[in-house]
Amino acid sequence: MPRLLPALAAGLALTLSACAVTEPATRAEIAIPADWNEVAGAGAARAEPQWWRTFSSSQLESLVAAAVADNPDFRAAVERVRQAEIALHVAGASLLPAAAAGGDTGWRRSDPGDGSRAVDSESSGANLSISYEVDLWGRIAANVRGAEASFAASRHDYDATRLTLVASVANTYFAWLAARERLAIAQDNLAIAERVLSIVETRYRNGAASALDVSRQRTTVLTRRAAVPPLETLQRQALTALALLVGQPPQGFSLTPESFTTLEVPSVAPGLPSELLTRRPDLASAEALLAAADADVAAARAALLPRFELSGSAGLATTTLLSLANPASTIGLTAGLAHTLFDGGRLRNDVEAARSRRRELVENYRAAVHTALKEVEDALGNAERDRRLEDSQLETRGEAARSLRLAELRYREGADDLLTVLDAQRTLFLAQDQLAQQRLARLTGTVDLYKALGGGWSAAAGSGNGSTPG
Repeated sequence: MPRLLPALAAGLALTLSACAVTEPATRAEIAIPADWNEVAGAGAARAEPQWWRTFSSSQLESLVAAAVADNPDFRAAVERVRQAEIALHVAGASLLPAAAAGGDTGWRRSDPGDGSRAVDSESSGANLSISYEVDLWGRIAANVRGAEASFAASRHDYDATRLTLVASVANTYFAWLAARERLAIAQDNLAIAERVLSIVETRYRNGAASALDVSRQRTTVLTRRAAVPPLETLQRQALTALALLVGQPPQGFSLTPESFTTLEVPSVAPGLPSELLTRRPDLASAEALLAAADADVAAARAALLPRFELSGSAGLATTTLLSLANPASTIGLTAGLAHTLFDGGRLRNDVEAARSRRRELVENYRAAVHTALKEVEDALGNAERDRRLEDSQLETRGEAARSLRLAELRYREGADDLLTVLDAQRTLFLAQDQLAQQRLARLTGTVDLYKALGGGWSAAAGSGNGSTPG
């Protein structure tokens, strides 16, 4: 009969393991629109995984590579993925038997105390024990499924962190270039104001201009001069922010400048709204957390049921020191069944808490999908609006430059007064500065659209290889 016990236990395990305590997988009911309200521009192309190359900036490509390699926050995200992978291995180890081996040897002397001879005793022994919990109700398997889903979520979080980092590098780099461009515009306008001041002073000395004209133009020069330091500060702060993003100290960090106006502004095709669910890593992470919540509910329900454990042991023992010659042997097999009869409702409350957590994640997922749809819709609208505004601002700048040339010419000839020149100067400066800001808005708006669309990410290509990111 003892020999039949393992076979009976195995048969019982196979019969009852089919009775795993599970609930239907959670599905969040979300109405996805058929199409976007906004439309992409002509010649739009789908986002690619290395979308930052579409701006035709070799400097930006170098910065992105440096950030992915050295940014501390991103490297911390890599470690979080590794921790989730280790937790998955730990959970998977619970499906396997646990084995332990041990040995002992010792000497002992007993002295009766009545004058009789003391007795020495020696012993040596070795033992091996194996234990295995039979997963009758799927509790351990549910824990493994939960660890797998958590690992998948951590990988998707890693991809989302990478996308956010690259977008931050691109936006900060564009902000630095825009600050340089605006600083150059301010310096050029200062030079123009100083040139006009010299004309006014010459006319004043010749009696063709008043002291009021000189004072007004000097005020303009001082105003243009005061506009330079804030832009220098803005440029410096953007550069130090870039240094932090690429994992470098701000001190001594420098970049080779490139032309702000020659950057390409790509047109991005959004695809269908339904595709967004599989092209954003943050949504994939939220969906993986839902799967982990399902597994947590199954594990909590299975914990209400009895646990069945098999254990076996074997040992050798002798009455000699440091020797196992002619040992006596022992072997044993135990089957144990344990069930909680009363715990004050703790286990049942664990089930309800897991279900509540699952419902919370469903609502979080719905909110994340709605937010993603809004982000794409807004980014699409901003891209088209910013394009039209930049085209309009280009025309405005051209007319303002022409007006200033004519105003200066007419002032020299005495056909107009200084106020006309001052107004033309102010109009040109504002037009140039607004054009630089409008181009920055187009560039950052395109980056935001790439980010809202997932940056060319897909569940199959993003983290589907199962390896830990390096």
